[in-house]
Amino acid sequence: MVALFLLLFVGLELKHFIADYFLQPAWMLSGKGDFRQIGGYAHAGAHAVLTGLVLLVAGTPIAWLAGLVLAEFAVHYLLDYGKIAYSRGVHVDSQPRRFWSLHGLDQIFHQLTYAAIIYAVLLSKGLA
Repeated sequence: MVALFLLLFVGLELKHFIADYFLQPAWMLSGKGDFRQIGGYAHAGAHAVLTGLVLLVAGTPIAWLAGLVLAEFAVHYLLDYGKIAYSRGVHVDSQPRRFWSLHGLDQIFHQLTYAAIIYAVLLSKGLA
C-alpha cells in the first residue's frame, strides 16, 4: 500500500508540474477565466489526461479511472476559473502578498483534489 500511495502521490505531483508549467502556453492562460474560451478547457483536459495516465499505471479499475478523470477535469477547470475570478486585478508587482496568497490558495485546493483522488484509488482497491 505504501508503494501505491507513493506512486500516486509522486505521479500526481509530477503531472501537476508538467501540465501547469510545461504544457500551458499563453493561449491557455488567457482563456482560463472565460467559459467561452477554449484555453481553460484545454488546460483542464491536459490535467485530466495526465491524471488518467498516472491512474492507469497505478492499476486503477477502469470505471473508477473514468470517473476520477472526469471529476479531475471538472474540478480543475472550476478551480482555475475561480482563481481568475477572485484574483482579477491583483498583480504580483503592486500586491505581492495578496497575489501569492491567492496563488497558494489555488495550489492547496489542487493538492487537496489529489489527496481525494489518492483516497478514491485506495478505496477502489479495498485499501481504505
